[in-house]
Amino acid sequence: MKKIKVLTVFGTRPEAIKMAPLVKEFEKYPETFKSVVCVTAQHRQMLDQVLKLFDIKPDYDLNIMKPNQNLWTITSEVLLLMKEVFEECKPDIVLVHGDTTTSMAAALSAFYARIPVGHVEAGLRTFDKHYPFPEEINRVFADAVCTYHFAPTETSVENLVKSAIPKEHIYKTGNTVIDALLHTVENNKADLSYIGLDPNLKTILLTSHRRENFGEPIRNICKAVLELVEKNKDIQVVYPVHLNPNVQQPVKELLEGKERIHLIEPMEYAPFCSLMKEAHIIMTDSGGVQEEAPSLGKPVLVLRSTTERPEAVEYGTVKLVGTNTNKIVEEVQKLLDNPDEYKKMSESINPYGDGLSCQRIVEIIKKELA
Repeated sequence: MKKIKVLTVFGTRPEAIKMAPLVKEFEKYPETFKSVVCVTAQHRQMLDQVLKLFDIKPDYDLNIMKPNQNLWTITSEVLLLMKEVFEECKPDIVLVHGDTTTSMAAALSAFYARIPVGHVEAGLRTFDKHYPFPEEINRVFADAVCTYHFAPTETSVENLVKSAIPKEHIYKTGNTVIDALLHTVENNKADLSYIGLDPNLKTILLTSHRRENFGEPIRNICKAVLELVEKNKDIQVVYPVHLNPNVQQPVKELLEGKERIHLIEPMEYAPFCSLMKEAHIIMTDSGGVQEEAPSLGKPVLVLRSTTERPEAVEYGTVKLVGTNTNKIVEEVQKLLDNPDEYKKMSESINPYGDGLSCQRIVEIIKKELA
């Protein structure tokens, strides 16, 4: 029987985290699948960390990352270079993930080549094309050109139906990030002693790096951190600071050298999972963290005004707080002062998956293409 050739394409750390367990799942069935991996390296260093963690050696590495790269250069390079990959590889299906420019451009390139595309984490929406930018349009565009839509939740299924995607091509699978998280937490306990955390203090983990928070919003977040640390002598804040200068400059200006605030380099995935597990509260503008942290029983305050992941908000484990300094302080303080409020968020059910999402996707592709 002819093997199904699956070409998995990703380029950023978040994509790699969510696609890596899927690549490993295909590798379990060499008699059925020929698994081929292409990375664009839209992010280089952070991508390589995940490849090493999951022991994935790409068959194609486009290595497109350049200083001061922009959306035009990323889109055009991925679009053109993927054409060459398709011509050489001749895959039966191309898999892309989520809402990155890599995913959007790779999906379009595959569509031009008339190769079926599967969209992992399909159907997420804020219904505001400018927020998050450019992710909302990237994922809408990817859904438009894909054939197979692997939706993580019932809400994402409904979004796809509203978008006139044929129901027979929509599959509710759960989110592959939970597969990655549970595997990593179970198999990779990291040493966090280098951070210098005080075990007697409650740890608040902060991540913020999205474009829409550049400028005044990220300054407001930093001001909230300063106020919280001043008011609460029993907390410490850890912030792995993204390498983008738009993040580095205001964060270092406002937070560097402050007592009980630990600014650290961006973390590899395994140590970050360990840090999430150790944290008392998580503040983030990351999409992936919104999905992961509930599985670890951590309340998540989202530093955005909207989210394409409303399920956790509805279940109560995630709360939107925006980037207003006073609002952030108020919501964090509520969790610090009110044990019932903390318990309500920390014990809520995670709607994003059970760790079997990759298995479901592999079974669907086998059924559709065998």
